[in-house]
Parts: sequence; C-alpha cells; structure tokens
Amino acid sequence: MKVRTRFAPSPTGYMHIGNLRSALFAYLTAKSMGGDFILRIEDTDQERKVEGAVDFICQTLDLVGLKVDEGVGAGGEYGPYFQSERLDIYKKYAEMLVEKGDAYYCFCDEERLNKLREIANARKVPFTYDGHCANIPLEEARKRIAAGEKYVIRQRMPKEGVTSYIDTVYGEIKVENNTLEDQILIKSDGYPTYNFANVIDDHLMNITHVNRGNEYLSSTPKYLLLYESFGWESPVYVHQPLVIKADGTKISKRNKDDNLMDLINRGFLPEAIINYLALLGWCPKENREFFTLKELEEAFDIKRISSAPGCYDIKKLEWFNAHYIKELDDEKYLEWVKKYLTLDVSGKSEEWVNKLLITYKDHISCGEEINEVVKNFFTDEYNLSEECKEFLASDPVIDLVIEKFISEIELIEDWNCDNINLAIENVKNSLNVKGKLLYMPLRIKASGYMHGPGLDACIYLLGKEKTLRNLRK
Repeated sequence: MKVRTRFAPSPTGYMHIGNLRSALFAYLTAKSMGGDFILRIEDTDQERKVEGAVDFICQTLDLVGLKVDEGVGAGGEYGPYFQSERLDIYKKYAEMLVEKGDAYYCFCDEERLNKLREIANARKVPFTYDGHCANIPLEEARKRIAAGEKYVIRQRMPKEGVTSYIDTVYGEIKVENNTLEDQILIKSDGYPTYNFANVIDDHLMNITHVNRGNEYLSSTPKYLLLYESFGWESPVYVHQPLVIKADGTKISKRNKDDNLMDLINRGFLPEAIINYLALLGWCPKENREFFTLKELEEAFDIKRISSAPGCYDIKKLEWFNAHYIKELDDEKYLEWVKKYLTLDVSGKSEEWVNKLLITYKDHISCGEEINEVVKNFFTDEYNLSEECKEFLASDPVIDLVIEKFISEIELIEDWNCDNINLAIENVKNSLNVKGKLLYMPLRIKASGYMHGPGLDACIYLLGKEKTLRNLRK
C-alpha cells in the first residue's frame, strides 16, 4: 500500500513554528517512503475559525516548498477536504455505531454537566462523564430526538481491560479502559469532535501514517477502539516530541509565539527555517547539520525521531540563517536583502549601495539586521558603546595609531582599497604595532563599531572625507 500522510491544521490563525514542524515531519514521512502528502482542513470548531487562515496555510506550505499532492488547493478523489463539508459523512458513521451498540444518544444538558464538574472539582479529581444516558433504550432515545430534544452522540467505552498499541517513537503504550471517558462523537450542533472526525477521515482517505504531537499518546486508545468498532485497520502512529521554548513551555498560537511570516518578514530564509526545524526532534544517520529539502526527503527516517522535546532556540536558527545567507550568490543576495533595507539611500549610487550590502553579507543573521550593521554609513553622528570607549582608553599607543593613520589618509589621492591598505601598513611599520592595537582603534573611530568586515572595504565605503571627520572626533 502506498504511504499517505496528512497535515490537518485548524484554520485558527497564523502557523507557528510548531505547526510547521508537524507539517514538515508529515511531509518527510511520506516523501522518504515514496508516498503522498495530503492537506486537510479541520474546521469543525467554527467559533475559532479565522477568515483567510486557509489561504495563509496554503501559502505557507508553498513558500517553504512542502508541495501538497492531494487535498485543499490540489484536489483529489477523496474529498471534500474541509471537515465542515463532510458533516453528513460523520453523522452516518456515528449512527452506525449507535446501531451496533458502541455509541449512544446523550441528552444531559449543560446544567447537569456543570454540576458534575463542580463535584469533580470539590473532590479534586478530573471531570469525566458518568454514563447517565448510556442505558436509555434506543427506541426511547429516538422518540426524544423526534420530539426535539437536544442530544449528542457518545462513544461507549469498555470499562474493563487494557487497550495498547505500538507507537513508532515511544514503543508500547498501554491505557486502562476504565480511565477512558465516554467521549462525544457528534456535538449538539451536528458537528463532529476532533477525535471522531479524524478517525473517519483518516480511514476514508487511506491515511497510512499519522504524524502528531506526543500529547495525543494517551488518547490514541480512543481512536483505536473506534477503528475496532468499525472493523477497520488502524494507521501507523508516529507521535513526535513537542517543540518547546527555552523556558520549557510549549509553542502555542495562543501565546503568539514565533510564526513563519514573522520570521520571513524579519529576513529568515525558508530553506534555513526548514533545515533547522527538521533537526528539532530528528537525528540524521550521518554527522551533519545542513540539508536541502531534497536531501531531507532522502535522509529522513521515522525511526530516528527522538522522544525528547525539541528546544526552539532563535540563536541557533540565526546561525543556520547566516549560513544560508552566505551561500546565496551575490545577485540573488542583493535582490533579497534590498527588500529589508529601510535606510535612505537617495544620493547614493547603486554601485556604492551594492558594494556596501555585499561587504556586510557575512555579518548578518537575518535580513532586517542589515539596517543595524550599516546605519553608521548613513549618518554623520554615532554613539560608541562602553566597550568601545574602554578599549580606546586601554593603551597610550592607540592615540598615536589614530594620529598616524589620519596623516596617511590625508596623503591618499586615488581613493581605493589598495591605497587604504598601504596606509594601514605604514602605520604598522612606523609605530611597530599590529593586531588588535592596530586594526581595532581604526575601525572603532572610523565606523563606530568594534567588529566588522575588512577594514579597507569599510573605510573605502565611508569615503575619505567622512573617514577623516570620524577619526578626528
């Protein structure tokens, strides 16, 4: 059977990096085994639905190169791929379970359920439905429905024994059946619950592997009991570790954690994001860190998914992104980085701007940083950091280095990097100074920064007049 995985997000807003990692693992699971990647939208929670979220999800997947083989935006023979358009399907299968005795109609109103919750809170135990309607005869239940009573359909859980399964990542998982609540399958508004719709859709869409977060490990037996009731074969479960933040908390939409478009808008490259996220909870066989998406498709193995949480570290992502920026050819880099340049370049030649941006190519970890590292080229004033000030006052020879360099710069008639380097060499030889005591004072005084690209290129871009003015401050 051909491997088929699905990414089934809810259209409740932007995609944070945890969602994207889930989509990536589902995609790589399929592609590593020659299978198909399906996009399904789980929009049964109509209250949380956000306008435009589906388009955003599709654009996000397209932006990072996760091509959808079937589903929303691609079509296919197992549609519709919006759960809100499959309500009759869910109702039919829920009614089948009622006929079999594996589900029942429940008429408990919110007032009664709230009282049960209050009792559970008072006893300091988790709330579970008490099965009050489980033994209502089917004919009586149908008469009450015909009379207009509101109802839900609940799954009838076994009260004895154990349900177990083998998870690809976590091994054998066992759950005592008496801990499983008679969960709702169809809500009073006719919409299915998340758990029920997933089982029906995964079966009807021939999903072979289900990738999802490990928070569902203990609830998977509910799914398996539904598969058993229908006489269906269950898919392979691949419960992957959560993506957590440095403080140990879970990445969440509700907490407005980093989302893909935030990263893109700041100047993170999609290739870098995908490469980094692939390594959050998965370890390749070979000792390497940089992979193209195509290389990930070939190297990915679900058996190498870790059970430990993946820690999302923005500094590590910046390191990956800096690598990918350096790998861009200059033409593509210039086209990309200029989208993030907000400084006023009017009055500057295109040649000068291009040279400036290329000079600082290896000194940024995201696009928006270009403004910070080159801002002193666009102003006549700059403020030195305390670290810079302390260094300039650290050795008496520093003042001599600066004075000598001023005299050497004044002599340059043909302003180019060769002559600037010659001026630096003359300072070195005449004062017998080198290393930090030579280069760092000149860089600090000329540009306002302690670190940066080649000193000759930096001074060339500043220009003779501005360099002298800065050195004399």
